[in-house]
Amino acid sequence: MTPVIEVQNLTKTYPDGTQAVRSISFHVEEGEIFGFLGPNGAGKSTTIKMLITLLRKTSGDMRIMGLDVDANPDAVRRLIGYAAQEVGVDDDLTARENLLLQGELFHMDRNTLHRRTDELLNLMDLAGDAHRPAGSFSGGMRKRLDLATGLIHQPRVLFLDEPTTGLDPQNRANLWVYLERLNKQENLTIFLTTHYMEEADKLCQRLAIIDQGQIKTIGSPRQLKQEIGGDVIILRFANNGQSVAQQSEQAQTVLGDAPFISGIDRFDEGLNVYTRNGGEAVADVLRLLDARGLRVAQLSLSNPSLDDVFLKHTGSKIRDEAPMQNWRNVRGGPFGRRR
Repeated sequence: MTPVIEVQNLTKTYPDGTQAVRSISFHVEEGEIFGFLGPNGAGKSTTIKMLITLLRKTSGDMRIMGLDVDANPDAVRRLIGYAAQEVGVDDDLTARENLLLQGELFHMDRNTLHRRTDELLNLMDLAGDAHRPAGSFSGGMRKRLDLATGLIHQPRVLFLDEPTTGLDPQNRANLWVYLERLNKQENLTIFLTTHYMEEADKLCQRLAIIDQGQIKTIGSPRQLKQEIGGDVIILRFANNGQSVAQQSEQAQTVLGDAPFISGIDRFDEGLNVYTRNGGEAVADVLRLLDARGLRVAQLSLSNPSLDDVFLKHTGSKIRDEAPMQNWRNVRGGPFGRRR
């Protein structure tokens, strides 16, 4: 079966030389929730904008439902839906009016449009508020309405750029429920970007870890965590005459030859130590460090998480913020919200 999305060696380089996306390749199967997990500035939004025809690629190949994105942009737009990080509904219009307006922009048949509007209002639990102005909605309701406007024309693929940014934890969890409902009830293929580990772990059947414009690894959350193997002992050091970096470097040297340790990764505050039996290894780790005069400020033991996977493949913890590399990377950018 042909994948719904096929990307080969996709690259985006801006005129100033900034390489936002660096020869990435991946595919997305029909009915799959596929994610890009990475920090702000990693190339996630740039990739989505190229796929939805809002940004020209530098090189590479992009296909959606077998259609070349560059050669058939109008046909591709009819097959996809898109919701940006910022909500794009008209606050002066009611929920129903927002959906009807969006459907008219797609030149939908009137009867089909009204039927589809009713379906989406029910699906998003907005039917009881259909005649209220969107400006009176809560943040979670506005986000659900925004999603509905991107689905009015029954797209085959939905692109979501950081869909839950700005939502409180409860509304974020509620939105996950609606996305899973869309995926199952409408057999909708969803491509989302996120920098939230929990979101990627909860929603994505497969995900790609992307950093500095490059895909580092692809797999299911479970598979990626299993590849680390065993348990993770997280060690943090405090400034006590020596810098944290110096202590981490010394600790890595001390522990590097221990036969019960399968791997070590450094991050800003300390080390991730991987071992098959963390409960037994903790005492041995502390004993080895104590013998070299290294004092641990904080220790925790856990099963591997996506945060550990990200550190393993990128050499750093995920960053919440990154400096803007190019004005075109601003979410929404110089383009319209949805075409």
